[in-house]
Amino acid sequence: MSDLYLGCHISIANGFEAAAKDAVSIGANSFQFFTRNPRGGSAKALDENDLKAYEEIAQEHNFGPLLAHAPYTMNLASAKERVREFALEVLLDDYERIKRIKNARYLFHPGSHVGQGVEQGIEYIVTALNKLLKDDQGPWIMLEGMSGKGTEIGYAFDELRQIIQGVNHSKRLGVCLDTCHMHSAGYDIVNDLPGVLKEFDEKIGLDKVRGVHINDNMNQFNSRKDRHAKIGEGSIGTEAIVKFMQTPEFKGLPFNLETPNELDGFAAEIKLLRSLV
Repeated sequence: MSDLYLGCHISIANGFEAAAKDAVSIGANSFQFFTRNPRGGSAKALDENDLKAYEEIAQEHNFGPLLAHAPYTMNLASAKERVREFALEVLLDDYERIKRIKNARYLFHPGSHVGQGVEQGIEYIVTALNKLLKDDQGPWIMLEGMSGKGTEIGYAFDELRQIIQGVNHSKRLGVCLDTCHMHSAGYDIVNDLPGVLKEFDEKIGLDKVRGVHINDNMNQFNSRKDRHAKIGEGSIGTEAIVKFMQTPEFKGLPFNLETPNELDGFAAEIKLLRSLV
């Protein structure tokens, strides 16, 4: 597959230039980063010189889009008003920052309804997104498809569709698919990938997929658990993951590994997937 943009999660603690160099060192031409501490907190100020240096490396090595991941503590569907307000503050601040990072796409976990029910949770998420997206311009923002553990919203295609349809300006609102999450949520990408993709296309549209997380599944199909495994060491397997990545509609998307690895392990997986895809 040409235009295969493959990477992993890399820290930006030392800046985007350093992160890009780490990516190049392991054969990656994309990477994912947390916009701030994944457990919350303030975001580090962006350095224009650092961003310019990153852009030069990205151009030299044909980088694809970057994936900017929101902190895990951001819960737009919370039953507590202050938690929702904090999540919206993070969302608004992050999105303005992402606009300064060339070719970055923002993704976040839709949220957990914590017992209120899916409908109420979705209503809160839609309300927040309507406060963020005032027009159809700007970077892509993506709802991450989840595994369905606890009271997570967004593991079912119907829930993702309901959120997108509720947002007034949804042209730049898409989905980040995660192979482990999909498999755990009950979408059989191993034995019926065409059927799963057909259902997604009918309910949401494959053109809405703007990023992909590539992970094997430490648990079993339809387990509703979120435990990522290294490629080939889980219940999905290398062959099914490669077929997923070869989906024609996914050409040119950033594929990001979130497997339990350090940089050397990511390098081996990237080399393997490049040779097979």
